[in-house]
Amino acid sequence: MALLARNPADNTGYQSTGSAKFIPQLWSGKMVVKFYTKTVFGEISNTDYEGEIKDYGDSVVINTIPSITIRDYTFGDPTGGPGTVPGNLQYEKPTSANVLLEINRAKYFAFECNDIEKFQSKPILMDTFSDDAGEQLTIAIDSDVLSNAYLEAGHTGDLAGPNANINLGTNLAPLVITKSNVIDFLVETVGTLMDELDFPDSDRWIILPSAITSKIKTSELKDASMTGDSQSTLRNGKVGMIDRLHIYRSNQIHRENGEYQVMAGHKSALTFAMQMAKTETLKNPFDFGDLVRGLNVYGYKVVKPAALIHCQIAI
Repeated sequence: MALLARNPADNTGYQSTGSAKFIPQLWSGKMVVKFYTKTVFGEISNTDYEGEIKDYGDSVVINTIPSITIRDYTFGDPTGGPGTVPGNLQYEKPTSANVLLEINRAKYFAFECNDIEKFQSKPILMDTFSDDAGEQLTIAIDSDVLSNAYLEAGHTGDLAGPNANINLGTNLAPLVITKSNVIDFLVETVGTLMDELDFPDSDRWIILPSAITSKIKTSELKDASMTGDSQSTLRNGKVGMIDRLHIYRSNQIHRENGEYQVMAGHKSALTFAMQMAKTETLKNPFDFGDLVRGLNVYGYKVVKPAALIHCQIAI
């Protein structure tokens, strides 16, 4: 029987030294499944202005709705009230503050794909790699949003709310969440605060780490269907809903000194705009094959801090 000997000068496999035939290497048409971190920024922010950006460095000026003053009116009063001319109502000129959304962040990917690899591998590698790059881009952007947006929250600390009676935790005394108090935290702390601040019932959200969402599942709401969401956890990390509050799970919540910097709020608090500005395929000048690269530009802004809540939580 002929032996197959390794040819040290050849990295492709084995050479036949006798009558045995060369055993070719088989490239599978399948690839190992990859797990991706779930992203939430697309669920917690509004993207109303995304169509207005074009490239890195662009900015969008957003107008805010002014508050109109309501005054008392007295029948038979010849004036419109104090400080008015007799026979006239008191008019005001509404002023609308502007918020600037700057598209001042960018991330890119770049990789090479050799012609030999494309020939030997049945999957279309460039498409597969590009899909992976797209997933990695969203994860990187999600981490950026979750690591910074909470710093602009309008409600934080142990004296939050219009009556300064709601404790959201501090860096010296974070809230300690267990399976016995997690529902109270969601309903009595976060939900009550949102009610007192007149948040609309729709589009309320909170992002929690896996260590806390697991406590929800082992609490008095053991059946996940009791959260009001019969759908399984999808790519956006949605776990369910409790008391009008959409609950999302993320492993990218920012931590400081072991404490989770948890955000909750209304979708109007945060605006986000993103665009894949450029995707190019070039011939590799130094090898056979192609170079693929893509540039993603984006920006986000807390346009309504009063609709954003920051909790400091320990497990």
